[in-house]
Amino acid sequence: MEREAIINKFELHKKWVNTIGKEGKKLNLDEVDLRSLDISDKLVEQAQLIECIFDGLKLQDIDFHGSLLCSSTFNNAHLEKCDFYKTDLRYTDFSNCVIKNSRFSKSDCWEATFRNAELIDCNLINVFFYLTDFRNAKLENIDISVATFEETLFSGVTLKNIRGIDEAHFASINIGTLKEPILLKSESARKWMLEKCE
Repeated sequence: MEREAIINKFELHKKWVNTIGKEGKKLNLDEVDLRSLDISDKLVEQAQLIECIFDGLKLQDIDFHGSLLCSSTFNNAHLEKCDFYKTDLRYTDFSNCVIKNSRFSKSDCWEATFRNAELIDCNLINVFFYLTDFRNAKLENIDISVATFEETLFSGVTLKNIRGIDEAHFASINIGTLKEPILLKSESARKWMLEKCE
């Protein structure tokens, strides 16, 4: 898809959002590489951006809330003050990302990947983490109140100043590997999280 055509789709989406769907057209991109496009001034809330590439981008103050970002990749990206509220992040890859001051509350992180990522000052309230991969990630000053963890991978994770552990729902966490899982359930998982915190 040509650059002009993509920019035009963003303009139509802005009109669609601003007129509550009366004009313009909802943004729907599939398998599009967005690395050459400056989306800093683009409206992306409630968009469908499936299997899109954001790798290596510096994104600040981007509002993705209510969007569908399934299977998109943010490898080595730097995200600051981005909003993923109620966003569908199933299978999304945030490996090696630096994510600061961003909100993920009420998002779906089913099988999302945060390997080797840094999440600092982030809101993870009421997020669904099923088979989410946090291996070797660093989580600092984050709130996980009412979040749900199920078979979430935590091997090698660094935890510092994590709030809401007592209010989170722990079905199970995996502190081993995918091939050789070491599953800790409910209160054992909560205890491990509390002890792991620096």
